[in-house]
Amino acid sequence: MVDSTSASPARPLKPVPEQIAVRREKLVALRELGGAYANTWRSDALLVDLHAKYADQSKEQLEELAVEVSVAGRLMAHRVMGKSSFIKIRDEDGEIQLFLNRDALGGAEVYDPTKKWDLGDIIGAKGTLFVTQTGELSVKVSHIEMIAKCLRPLPEKWHGLTDIETRYRQRYVDLMVAPESRHTFKTRSKIVSLLRQGLEAKRFMEVETPMLQTQAGGAAARPFSTHHNDLDMELYLRIAPELYLKRLLVGGFERVFEINRNFRNEGTDATHNPEFTMVEFYQAYADFNDAMDTTEFLIRDIANTLNIKNVTWEGVEIDFSQPFQRIRMDEAVFEHRPDLRGHAHDKALLATVCLQVIPDIKPLITWKAGHYLLALFEALVEPFITQPTFITHYSVDISPLARRNNDDEKVTDRFELFIAGREIANGFSELNDPDDQRGRLVAQAQAKAAGDAEATGVDEDFLRALEFGMPPAAGVGIGVDRLVMMFTEQHSIRDVLLFPHMRPE
Repeated sequence: MVDSTSASPARPLKPVPEQIAVRREKLVALRELGGAYANTWRSDALLVDLHAKYADQSKEQLEELAVEVSVAGRLMAHRVMGKSSFIKIRDEDGEIQLFLNRDALGGAEVYDPTKKWDLGDIIGAKGTLFVTQTGELSVKVSHIEMIAKCLRPLPEKWHGLTDIETRYRQRYVDLMVAPESRHTFKTRSKIVSLLRQGLEAKRFMEVETPMLQTQAGGAAARPFSTHHNDLDMELYLRIAPELYLKRLLVGGFERVFEINRNFRNEGTDATHNPEFTMVEFYQAYADFNDAMDTTEFLIRDIANTLNIKNVTWEGVEIDFSQPFQRIRMDEAVFEHRPDLRGHAHDKALLATVCLQVIPDIKPLITWKAGHYLLALFEALVEPFITQPTFITHYSVDISPLARRNNDDEKVTDRFELFIAGREIANGFSELNDPDDQRGRLVAQAQAKAAGDAEATGVDEDFLRALEFGMPPAAGVGIGVDRLVMMFTEQHSIRDVLLFPHMRPE
């Protein structure tokens, strides 16, 4: 038995805002009439299609055509003028005006309840298309009904920090009231489709690989972990699909790609979210030059199809009509620090310069020369890259899965694509020597044991696959979210994710 004297007091009920209370009263009346949330309405036209087909018709032409339509949408404006009223509804792609007349609807019993409808209500209407005196395509309504009641008032304003926070948390409201937001996500869908079409046109086959993996690999990142109860084993949400896609090259598929989510247990900022979308593609009998060509083709194809010659992103006007630049990482650093020329592998010197250039740098004990060169590149070069530029020939020290360069074994045939100071893609000629790969993965495991949380381990099954023989190949990963950010000129990854991760309210 519970001791009532020691029990916690009941939490008081939160008062319902007046506008919501009024709308709920209207819902009660609808329920009594049996008309709440019915699922019997069927539309026969999208509003954007009606405008495309009939907006140029004259009043006389529309009267002669006598086009009957059945439409539905969310009530966005309502103007009552006694026995008549005008309602504007919005569906996925367009808006249209409805003209209601009491007598045409069958009298006050049908017409009067519509005067009490609220902004946000979803309604259906049947009627005839006509043109108003002001030249607006409209529907002269003969039948109208409530489809779904909106119980919360729509926002009147949509700006400022507080509203931006709500915009991310309540994306459904953002999409409801902000056409530009809907346009962003329609563009995102189109970009993903174009990536798929572009790769398929080059004979790549789309595949799916595991999201839950026994060992996280394919990138330098901290994974999310979970536990499988039935198998009693630890599993990781994948940080990249790379090692599985390479297994498919071993198996005989020569051109494969995957568009899907990756998960990394890292910080969030304007360009990072714990889960994000990547397209990764791998081609047998190709090298990193071929991979750069394909990457450039895909991005140009998106720009051409979307009819985008240039965009302004991060304050930079990006020109897609010019060939993408290609420059070695060490040369890019030497342009800013010519005193380092010829010392790209001198760990002691690079570490000293790093401390001068980046006073707050915190190198790990496992860092080698390549890590310090990368730090200098990120500080001196990366933020100032404007036009699309491939940075190539990354150090072996920071590229555990990339093939060594034929002329300089201390660097790899690896590249990253940067645009407006942002990394967009990462790719390389794949390492297919199983002995070299084992040595690199062992070094990664040692770095992990020494405290590098982003280092990977030794994937024995992947190494076994390589021992069966993987053809020479090249692979690329492109960040879809950042690509969408660029083409839609957005400055935060949250603006191109329908439901970005947020702290609980």
